[in-house]
Amino acid sequence: MKTIKFILIGLFVFGWSTTVYSQAKKPTIMVVPSDAWCNQNGYMQAFDNQGRVEKYPDYKRALQENTDLLLAISKINELMQERGFPLKNLESSLKSLQNQAAEDAMLSSKSGAELQETPVDKLKQVAKADIWMQLTWTINQTGPKKSITYILQGLDAYTDKQVAGASGTGNPSFSTELPLLLEEAVLEHMDNFNSQLQSHFDDMFANGREVALRIRTWNSFDGDLESEYDGKELRDIIEDWVAENTVQHRFSTADATESLMVFEQVRIPLYDERDRAIDARNWASGLQKMLKSKYALDAKLMMKGLGQAQLVIGEK
Repeated sequence: MKTIKFILIGLFVFGWSTTVYSQAKKPTIMVVPSDAWCNQNGYMQAFDNQGRVEKYPDYKRALQENTDLLLAISKINELMQERGFPLKNLESSLKSLQNQAAEDAMLSSKSGAELQETPVDKLKQVAKADIWMQLTWTINQTGPKKSITYILQGLDAYTDKQVAGASGTGNPSFSTELPLLLEEAVLEHMDNFNSQLQSHFDDMFANGREVALRIRTWNSFDGDLESEYDGKELRDIIEDWVAENTVQHRFSTADATESLMVFEQVRIPLYDERDRAIDARNWASGLQKMLKSKYALDAKLMMKGLGQAQLVIGEK
């Protein structure tokens, strides 16, 4: 009788754990061509970043002109979807970004101060994927046979840190179809790659998503971060708020002067009470509201991508 009871308990626990695991959330993925692939194939665009010209991938033109890219992204999307990963489509995200062109104007304060975002930063805000899967590939020819050499990089969309990687060369094949060559080459390493992605996401569930926060003051601000409010310096008020609103109070104060504070490795919750993904803007807006409601301090909230927020105190 005891044996039967233990078996029933074991089956219950196993079923419960299986159900919980099956319901565990997976990171949202968006597959994009790597910077190296875009550069090698001539799909780059110049961007004026406050007087300095920088080059960024031109995803839109690449998708419009290169059918191989569409096929490659479609195949990786298919492989990831089969393994239960939610997907964001690059082409659809670019169209959404185009539809929001009116909101892409340069952010500025009322006094004209400005902070500019790159086209990639803006795309990340529209797509809001957890992981960007960067894909690079080259096709090798050996007589009548072809093989494909590929590199897959899983990048945290909030920090740009690589959290997963896979690379290799497939076996030579008489097939000339890119999706088939890619699938044959990638499948050997796909499960290990996905395991790395899930481990990173599980860590974020337990310890929070990593973002960065900068605090500055406008020249027009009558005071600085050492000014006292209710007997406490403003920078201490801000640091206390960060400590109270991070997961397990995890953050690092990299710099703190009378006009600048830099918080790094700031761990924020993945989701809010409505189960919506939280980015650096959502999180930092809480600090902005606190400064306004408790100390009548206006502040301009500016973003760079999903994972970097800057709050400039003194005006909007």
